[in-house]
Amino acid sequence: MTAAAFYDLEGTLVSTNLVHTLGFYARRQQGAWQTLRKSATTLVSLPLFAATDQYSRKVFNDVFFQRYKGESEDRLRYFAEELFEEVLKPAVFPGTFDLIEKSKSLGIRQVVVTGALDVSVRHLMEYLGIETWVCNHLEFVNGFATGRLLPPVLAAATKAKWIREYAEREGINLSESYAYSDSMSDLPMLSIVGHPAAVNPDMRLRQTALHHDWAILDLK
Repeated sequence: MTAAAFYDLEGTLVSTNLVHTLGFYARRQQGAWQTLRKSATTLVSLPLFAATDQYSRKVFNDVFFQRYKGESEDRLRYFAEELFEEVLKPAVFPGTFDLIEKSKSLGIRQVVVTGALDVSVRHLMEYLGIETWVCNHLEFVNGFATGRLLPPVLAAATKAKWIREYAEREGINLSESYAYSDSMSDLPMLSIVGHPAAVNPDMRLRQTALHHDWAILDLK
């Protein structure tokens, strides 16, 4: 048996979130009117995204990823490297590399478990030196996004389920493993390992971490 470190990504290792990626692609629409319309739609939807995320991560996903409906898969992948260079790479928290390197020095496996889209993850994982990751995937029909995610949709309890299955398959001892997240929505993921840590935590997660005497880290 071996151990692993399981990381949430957005808000934990980088300061960006799903809305930043959506906003980037909105600004890369063909034609000035399309760019303006998509950007404005994203902006006015921010309160809705925030409200649904507080209510239910599943409801948030159902609402949020509808904004990708009609997007070309080729176009999303074409701009992926530019997304990394302009948005994601500058958003990596100063303490992220130190945390990963210290974790690697313990000889444990590094795994990112994120609700971010696959088109926004690959270049960032290479940059961080993470070889194992799992993320969400848009459904495409005839090369265009339907606005839905392919199952399993990684969010909240689904992340914990994936980690349990991965640990069983790979011979990972969860009692000796670590998990890092910034959000209370990842409480299931944090609760199944022996060494949970709240990273740049929101208020509810900070209170939970203090109550359970979990590590609290600031990577900013």
